[in-house]
Formats: sequence, C-alpha cells, structure tokens
Amino acid sequence: MSQMAAQPIQPARLESAVTLVKSSSRSLALDGLRGLTVALMLVVNNTVGSPHPQLTHAEWGGGVNLADIVFPWFLFCSGAAIPLARREGAWVWKAVRRALWLFLLGCLVVSTVSQQPVFSLGVLQLIALAGLIAALLQPLPWHWRAGIALGLLVAYWAFILLTPISNIGVGVFNEDQNAVRQFNTILEPLGLRGLPSVIPTAALVMIGALVTELIRSTSNLKTRALYLLGLGLALTALGWVWNLSLEFNKPTWTPSYVVFSCGLATLALALFSSLEEQPWFRALCTPLVVFGSNALLAYILPILVKIYIFQTWQLGGISLQQGAIFSLEAASPLWGDTLYAVLYVLLWWFAAWIAYRQKWFFKV
Repeated sequence: MSQMAAQPIQPARLESAVTLVKSSSRSLALDGLRGLTVALMLVVNNTVGSPHPQLTHAEWGGGVNLADIVFPWFLFCSGAAIPLARREGAWVWKAVRRALWLFLLGCLVVSTVSQQPVFSLGVLQLIALAGLIAALLQPLPWHWRAGIALGLLVAYWAFILLTPISNIGVGVFNEDQNAVRQFNTILEPLGLRGLPSVIPTAALVMIGALVTELIRSTSNLKTRALYLLGLGLALTALGWVWNLSLEFNKPTWTPSYVVFSCGLATLALALFSSLEEQPWFRALCTPLVVFGSNALLAYILPILVKIYIFQTWQLGGISLQQGAIFSLEAASPLWGDTLYAVLYVLLWWFAAWIAYRQKWFFKV
C-alpha cells in the first residue's frame, strides 16, 4: 500500500498488475503507523469470546473506541502514499489501475467471506474509490485540495442534516432513520450500499496526502514534529467541536468522526516522525515496520486463510479455529480468548517478517 522505488523480480514484460517487488526505500514513520494499524486490525478482526470493549466497535451514540479508528487510519495511510506515487511516470493511469485492482481484490475478499460471488462495497472497494478521487485531485495546489476536502465534509454534513427522511422529517439521525441509511437502502440492490461514504472517506484520504506533504516540507525533525503536533491538535479539536453538531459515528462516517480520526493519526505520525532517527526507536519500531511494509498482504491473506483453512479444515469433528480456541480456553479460562488473538497476530507477523527479510512487497 505504500509506494517504493521498486525493481521487479521478473523482466518488465512480465510485470503484472499485482506485483511482488523488492525495495530498500521505505518511510519508517509511515510504515510504523501503517504497521500499528495492521496489528490493531488483526486483533480487532480476530477477537473471540468477550473482548475488551475498546476492541469492539462503539454502539450507536457511544463515541469512538480503539477499534473504530483502525479503518480511518488505513485510509489515512493510503492517502499518505499518494504524494510519493505521483513522482512515478504515468501516475494517472497507475492510480486508475490501482483503484481497479483494489476494487477487484475487495470483491474477492467479500465473495470469500460470503462463500458466493458478490459485488458490493467493502473495505478495499471503499479505499479504491476514495483513493482514486484523492489521486486525481493531487495535481491541484495544496490549498485547493484542503478546501475541497473541507468542502466535501461540509457538504456531507449538510446532506445528513438537511435531507428529508420519508414520513419523518429533516435532520433525523438515529440508527434506524437517517439520510445515509435511506440512500443505502436505494443503492443496496445495485451492490452499491455504502456509496455515500465515498464522500467523507475521499476527504480523509486527501488529508492523509496533505499531512505527508507537510512532513516532506522540512527535513528538520523538531520543526516537522511541531507542525504535525499543531495540525494534529487542531484536527482533533475540530472533530470534538463538530461532534456537538453531528456525533461521532463510524457506520455513517460523520465528518466529526473523520476529522477526529485524522487528528489522532496525525498526532501518532508526529510522534513517530520525531523519533524515527533515534536508534532505540528504530529498533522498537521494527516489528511495526514489518507489518507496515506489507499492509495489503497482511489484510487479505489472513482473511483467505481463515475462511479456506482455519474455518474449513477439521480435526476430530471441529474446525482448526474452534480446536485452537477450545484448547487455549481450557489451558487458561481467563486469558485463553486473548491468547488466541495474540497468537494469530504473531503468526501473521512471522509470515510478514519472512516477506520483509526477502524484500518482497505486495502492491497494486
């Protein structure tokens, strides 16, 4: 998902849309943030039993839990890679091609989970569409893009608050009746449920790209950290204020939730950037970089393996997944469920580490 100065393993004539590449040019801060996001994603997606409330998505009106910032941070990191991608030739075509392949991979993941061919808007599909919009707008001056991102969020805010709800009225926003749900009901038969969310997520990706440009604007670590700290605090505060008008809400991607998530990501990136040249931090950050350098692979492969192997193959009449959970719960009734999630993350970290050591990076 990040960009790199890539050298194909095979000759250029054999280059495919989905490529294994070798590279030594990485961004520690961005890969570290992305790696943290991937690790959180694996934990959240593989919790069993009764996990800590922060590892589950907040209920409607319940604010923002740790689990709720994973997807926004994924989008933020995807946007952060756009300025680096534009340095490559034919970047418009590459942006379109990347979006197409991400969309198709997303359909593969959704179809795998559903056990039948499905055309819908899932995680990767949303990343593809939002990322494409942000990439096509990248040539504009930064202040134009900042204005467009803000305009998209304000327009989406107005859409939610001013769209009439059938037989109810204007400005209704609850779990069963709201403008986004009303439009998704219309779009669902077309496999486009979730399409309105492209508006705020495109703004989120654009903010990620703008933050990356801010990082690259100075090589002075102290100045860069102060820039990011100031921007992160401003975005977080803006999210809190916007929350007073339209609450934090992940299912509908409310502007307050988007801006607040961007603020937290920027603050995390500020911390990573300020420390990235410290030897002790580089060593501490290495496990995250292993995940971050292969974020796309770390997202797709665990889902496919879980569906086709862990939940399908059986031993003694139960699936491998059930057997592992039962064994760990029997060994430790208190910590068995948590240990399962931890071991699952470590398993995929080891797989990502092998790819990292070989300098294989899966990208589209």
